[in-house]
Amino acid sequence: MKHLIGLLALMGLACQPHASGSPVPHSSSATGAATPAATAAIRQAPSVGTNPGGVGAGTPLAAAAGHELAAFAEGCFWGSENTFRHLRGVTATAVGYSGGHTDLPTYEAVSSHTTGHAETVLVEFDPKVVSYRELLRVFWESHDPTTKDRQGPDVGSNYRSAIFTFSPEQAASARTSEAEEQKRHQRPITTEIRAIGRFYKAEEYHQQYDEKSGTESCPLPERAHET
Repeated sequence: MKHLIGLLALMGLACQPHASGSPVPHSSSATGAATPAATAAIRQAPSVGTNPGGVGAGTPLAAAAGHELAAFAEGCFWGSENTFRHLRGVTATAVGYSGGHTDLPTYEAVSSHTTGHAETVLVEFDPKVVSYRELLRVFWESHDPTTKDRQGPDVGSNYRSAIFTFSPEQAASARTSEAEEQKRHQRPITTEIRAIGRFYKAEEYHQQYDEKSGTESCPLPERAHET
């Protein structure tokens, strides 16, 4: 639990219930702390784009020249996107659905736990500023990878922990990082690591939700007193 408190303090985040009016998932109250290496990449005010890789409804993705793409699932994608939008070197983010077996999924369909899709944040980043390995570190520190199909009160396969990779190099880095992270946990990590398939951009009201609504949500760990 220690590994997220510093991260949230620097970002000025506090988990709050989501605003009403749209479907209301996700809110958690657990805390932890980040390592200095991860927090060094944090910046105070996000100023990043909203069109990573030319994202669309399952359309091919292509990062801008000199940039790369990454995709992570770690529970509520509102809070996950907000976390990555505060990282120096991240140039654009969007939330959506990936890892499933149906085309053109909607939020309601994904929430029914029948599509196989996970709530996912798509990240475009400048590797000269922030490395993929650093993104992985933030991924591990901003959720609990040992609670299968769950983050805090959010339960279901759409809230599973997953790393969707864009290259063999990313897959190798993810597995190496997972092995290192496992040493910090008493319980086994359940994170899925697989090549990304189609990524479907979520409905517009989900995009940059925390910034639009003025609320701050987060997938936070419910760990059993781990160091």
